[in-house]
Amino acid sequence: MSLSLLLLPLLAQVGPSGALPQAPLPDRHSRKAAPVIQQPARLKDCLDLAMLRPADAIEVAEVWLAEAKSMSDRAGAKQCKALALTRIEGWAEAGALFLAARDDTPAHESGERARLGAMGGNALIVGGDMAGALAALDLARADANAARDAKLGGVIQIDRARALVAHGSNDDAAAALKEARDMVPTNASAWLLSATLSRRMGKLGEAQVQIERAAELMPIDPEIGLEAGVIAVLSGREEAARKSWQSVLKAAPGSPAAKTAQGYLDQLGPPPAQSPR
Repeated sequence: MSLSLLLLPLLAQVGPSGALPQAPLPDRHSRKAAPVIQQPARLKDCLDLAMLRPADAIEVAEVWLAEAKSMSDRAGAKQCKALALTRIEGWAEAGALFLAARDDTPAHESGERARLGAMGGNALIVGGDMAGALAALDLARADANAARDAKLGGVIQIDRARALVAHGSNDDAAAALKEARDMVPTNASAWLLSATLSRRMGKLGEAQVQIERAAELMPIDPEIGLEAGVIAVLSGREEAARKSWQSVLKAAPGSPAAKTAQGYLDQLGPPPAQSPR
C-alpha cells in the first residue's frame, strides 16, 4: 500500500478580528497522493490490517517486534503499530513509535527516514505536543534535504508552519511557508496557508497575492474560496467577498465549507440595493 505521508493535522486557524466565523485550516493531506513506498510483504499486510482493524494490528506488530532479529524488522513492526495507534487516536505513542522506526532505518535511507519523521511530527501535532512535533519535523527536514527530495521537504515545511503557528511563532511559520513555496511552487496548500497566515498578521496585500496564486493552481476549491472571501471583506471589497463565498456554495453544496460560506453571507446581509437610473 502507499503509506500516507501525513496524519491529518486537526489544527484550526485563528481568524481575523471581527465577528466573521472561521473555517478550519484546509486539510490537503487526505487529498494528496503519497509517494509509493515499496514495502516488504509482512509490513504491507500489517499496514493494511492497521487501517481496517487497528487493535488486531497492534497485537500483530507487538508479536513481530518481540521476535524481530534485524533493525529492518524492528522498524517495520514499530511503523505498523504506530499507524494502528493513529486509528484509535493514540497520538503521543504513535509519534514516538514513528520516530523510533525512523531511528531503526539505516542512515543511507534518508528518504524513508524523512517520511517516518514527518509522520511522527504530524501525530504529535494532532496530539497537541507542538514542541515535540517541531523537533520531529526538524529531523524530517534534515533527512529530506539529505535525500534531495524537494517535494517532500516542501511538505514538511508546510507542517512545520502549522506547528509553529500553534506554538505562537508566526514569523517563523511565515519563513517556513516561504521556503515551502520556493521548494514546491505548484503546491496550492502552501499558497493557501501562506495567505491565511498573512491575513492573520495583517498583511492583506501579501495575502491577496498569495490567495490569487492558490486559486490559479486549484480554481475550484471551497477552502480557497472561503479564504479569498475573508481577505476581500477585510480589504473592504464586499462584492468580491460575496462572489467568493457564493462560488463555494456552487462548488460544494451541502458541505461544511458551504455552511461556513452561508454564515459569512448571512452576516453581511443582503447586497445593497441598486440605485435607480
